[in-house]
Order: sequence, then C-alpha cells, then structure tokens
Amino acid sequence: MEYKLWENTAAYFQEEYGQPEPTLTPFLLENGKTNSVVLVFPGGAYCKRAAHEGEPIAKMLNDGGVSAFVLNYRVAPYKHPTMLTDALRAIKYVRYYAEKFQIDPERIGVLGFSAGGHLAATAMEQFDYGTHDGDEIDKVSSRPNAGVLCYAALSLGDFPSMQTVLFGDRIDEKLTYLLSGENSVRDDCPPAFLWHTADDAVVNVKNSLNMAIALKQKNIPFELHVFPYGRHGLGLAETDANVSQWAHLLHNWLGLIGF
Repeated sequence: MEYKLWENTAAYFQEEYGQPEPTLTPFLLENGKTNSVVLVFPGGAYCKRAAHEGEPIAKMLNDGGVSAFVLNYRVAPYKHPTMLTDALRAIKYVRYYAEKFQIDPERIGVLGFSAGGHLAATAMEQFDYGTHDGDEIDKVSSRPNAGVLCYAALSLGDFPSMQTVLFGDRIDEKLTYLLSGENSVRDDCPPAFLWHTADDAVVNVKNSLNMAIALKQKNIPFELHVFPYGRHGLGLAETDANVSQWAHLLHNWLGLIGF
C-alpha cells in the first residue's frame, strides 16, 4: 500500500515525465503504542532512488522500535523545488495523519543517503510552521524533529552534476549557496545524527565535517561518526563489520533524543 501526498494532482506534476506522483510506502509498527517515525529518503544523485537505501533501512528502523515510511520522491527530469516540495509535504502529511498512523506528531524524523541526505538536510533547514495556502495539510508544520544524514552530499557547489539536475544548464549560484547544508543551519534546526567514511571517493567527508561545525555554531545538538574506510553508497553496510555499527549507534541516539 502507498499513500499519495496530494489528494488531487501533485504540485509541479508533469505527466510527460513518465513518473508517478510522489507517495509514501509505510512500514508501520502495530504495537498499540504511539510510535516515533522516520521518513527515509534514498539516494541516487536526484536521478534515481537506490533500492538498498529504502526498504532495508525502514525495516532496520522497525527492528529498533521506530515506525518508518520510504518517500518515493520525484527525480530528474524534475527540478528544484519539486524534490524539496515532496519532502516537506511528506512531513506535513504524516503529521496531519498522526493519529491514523499511530505516530507521535512531535517525533517525526528524516533520514537520507547521499543526495537523499542533501534532501533531508534541506528539509531540516527550509521547513515552515504551516502556510495559509493550499489544503488543510499545508497548514501543518513541516519541521522534522530529527535529521539523519548518511554520507550526505551537502555542499552543493561541489557537485556540478547535481546542480545541473536541480537547476538545469543555468546554474543558480544563490540557490546553490542556500541549498548547501552548512550555509543554512537555522536556530530552530532539529538535532542531527551524521555518519560518513573518511575515504569516501564520491562525497568527500568534509561535507559531514562542515555540517557538524555549522550545527555547533548554532548550538544544535548533533552526533557525528566518521569511519576510516568504506566506499560510497554502503547503505546498511552489512558486509562491513566496522561501518555497519552505524545502525546500532543510530538507535542509541534516537533513544537519547526521545525517539
């Protein structure tokens, strides 16, 4: 079962792009409790959504007592702000239907890998507390209560291909700056958990280090783990005994912040 984010046609929908409207795939715990929930944003350079960074991650969260949704957000040829609109609408949607999903509306996190990590970070920084435009769901806050950034491609200026996907051939320098995670941390940014590998050859570990520094400058609580070795795109890293610790560390951190 999947949940459409918009009852009618999704914002920015282009039928000629051949992609379905954005949806949420649920992985909800049925334990009679009001659960915390994490929305999972798979990576894929905004050109695709990596399957190993979707359902397996949601099931890992379930194993730790956290409900989850995988966001099937739109990718190229869609451009900014479509992907961000999908992410923020997903947070609003889950919060609006919190009672239906048996989740706590004040315990909604976002988790993303690589470009999905960029999307998660952008959602952590570009949210609103509800708008008067649109439907009833739009009136709900899109602020996540926690963010998890996994080898996230945060410094957008370092990724020309992602800029082209998001903006087209005419690069928007102002938006490139504002959509780089380390440049837009706000005072009400939610707490964050970050992990990376030091020898990531695709997304330099400086992305996470600079983000951590920016969070510290704003006194936003965070936890950062840098593993010495490991290729980009590991996901759960089940074949790497060292890097695979991140899932356990994440569950500890989620418990620490009340998830």
